Amino acid sequence: MTDLEAFRQEIRAWLEENCPPEMREPVRDDDDVCWGGRNFTFKNAAQKLWLDRCVAKGYTVPDWPKAYGGAGMTPAEAKIWREEMVRINARPPLSSFGIWMLGPALLKFGTEEQKVHYLGQIARGEIRWCQGYSEPGSGSDLVSLQTFGEDKGDHWVVNGQKIWTSYANKADWIFCLVRTDKTNKYQGISFLLFDMTSPGVTTKPIKLISGSSPFCETFFDNVKVPKDQIVGQLNRGWDVAKYLLGHEREMISATGGADRAGSLGATLGRNGALEDPVLRAQVALFDVDALAFTAMSEKFMDEVKVGKGHPAFPNLMKYAGTELNKARHELLMSAGGSTALEWESEETDGGALPRAWLRTKANSIEGGTSEVMLNVVSKRILELPGA
Repeated sequence: MTDLEAFRQEIRAWLEENCPPEMREPVRDDDDVCWGGRNFTFKNAAQKLWLDRCVAKGYTVPDWPKAYGGAGMTPAEAKIWREEMVRINARPPLSSFGIWMLGPALLKFGTEEQKVHYLGQIARGEIRWCQGYSEPGSGSDLVSLQTFGEDKGDHWVVNGQKIWTSYANKADWIFCLVRTDKTNKYQGISFLLFDMTSPGVTTKPIKLISGSSPFCETFFDNVKVPKDQIVGQLNRGWDVAKYLLGHEREMISATGGADRAGSLGATLGRNGALEDPVLRAQVALFDVDALAFTAMSEKFMDEVKVGKGHPAFPNLMKYAGTELNKARHELLMSAGGSTALEWESEETDGGALPRAWLRTKANSIEGGTSEVMLNVVSKRILELPGA
């Protein structure tokens, strides 16, 4: 038996013994997701138990160094961990913008003090983050942002507004792009971290077409931010931001490959929808696309781990994952018939299906619009000439 085979057997045995049955059921709503943070309330004892057990082993961030709360897994070991989690349909013990986005940025750009201070809290689920990038009039064109941090010697005073700040009303801290030099459009932005309970920070939820409000407007009115809460160099926040965006797009793209048509087929088979030959063909086509996406994702992650990943590939993954996720929900809506249009009944869990279908439309906008992703792919991967 090779070392990796032995490692797989070890992980498989640990998961079988430690992952509660409730944590192997499909996620039905946002309450089933463990977000962590100062104000997080566990849905049940199993959710907390699963988090505690994984934290003790470093499994919330298995490929992070042990010094920062991870398990120190090699890329090959982390891949096995993901495969074994999928094998038993285990829910992630912790979902977090800190894990998906800020953590990788801190590992690359943060000081040792910042890594020690923040990464352990992220790994243990003690701090929940939101992202302060987009502004009114500065969505895809982030370098035009206007939120300004005035240098006051030992701190900045930040004034401005962010929009589409996901879960800002539930977050403990924000990682935020702030202009610190008005004379340089590209090199005048800094990457700051600050507490959402700081005086002068307010949020206002934005109700979406789906009826939910994960997005917020966020306002900064003379917010004091200590100087040591900058990540990377002063006025070079765009370097950190671009690196983080790559991880955000990988995170969004992953929603596309979360379920293949096998699970869709099981769902659709219960109401007889698969008796329709046209729908069966569409499900089969979706399955092929989903398998191709999974293979593409694995290839990219393997290339990243050895330092050969194309810097624009996250844009391709984000676009492909977005389209795949929308296609999955289109199939579910098609199979649901008139019931899929119901909005509020107990039978349909408050219209969970159409609300989720409507929510997928935002995938084409958040993290970079599909049009921008295709532009990047055409220029940097396909190397097509400009218009």
